Amino acid sequence: MRIGELAAAVGVTTRTVRHYHHLGLLPEPERRPNGYRDYGLRHAVALARIRRLTELGLGLAEVRDVLADDAGRDLAEVLAELDDDLARQEAAIRERRLRLRSLLAADRLPAEGPVSPELAAIFSDLTRHPEPAMAAKDREMIAMLETVAAPEDRERMLSALRATADVPGALERSHEAYALLDALADADPADPRVEEAARALADCLPDEALEGMGLGQLDLESPEMSGDNSFMRAFLDDFPPAQAAAISRTIRLLVERAR
Repeated sequence: MRIGELAAAVGVTTRTVRHYHHLGLLPEPERRPNGYRDYGLRHAVALARIRRLTELGLGLAEVRDVLADDAGRDLAEVLAELDDDLARQEAAIRERRLRLRSLLAADRLPAEGPVSPELAAIFSDLTRHPEPAMAAKDREMIAMLETVAAPEDRERMLSALRATADVPGALERSHEAYALLDALADADPADPRVEEAARALADCLPDEALEGMGLGQLDLESPEMSGDNSFMRAFLDDFPPAQAAAISRTIRLLVERAR
């Protein structure tokens, strides 16, 4: 058989056959006097087996292990590993589908989504339109922190947000504080409204929300508090100077209150 005939018989492409030759998965046949490869039945059998193994989900390195005559792993061992891997993928897919169903069942998807169902519910409680521009920016930051935070830090953040949302009048107070921040967009950092906005923001977070956050353990002179560390610097640099000053002051007020 010519290479095209072999490929057609097994249901693969000639490019695939050449690739398997290149990787050493399929033995090279003898060549005819005119230089063309001359494939026989054993090549078709080997190629069909490679196709079956790859269709099961084995990678080509695993296929090589199975096909190796010496020091190759047992087929049952490779297939057991593949089954375990597929089970993990199946569980992950089920988890993602559950999350998608929760999001789709929500009354309104947040613009910052997808976020966890817990955070989506909190955003729903603390969102009203029209809203200050700073409110949307704050939600973007919270969504980012939920994504990158360690599980225990994520749960502490969600607990604080839930405690905040449960306080009567939380929505109105937070929007008033955000509006004060919006008004500082073109202000000087020395503007007295910076302190007013900072205190309004700090007052939005009830004492219950501070519990378990570990704010009382922070050193006010540490790089994290002074803005010298890279994350805090990048965070504050995203705001105009007066707004950055108000946010930095808010953090200090919260730390002082948590002590």
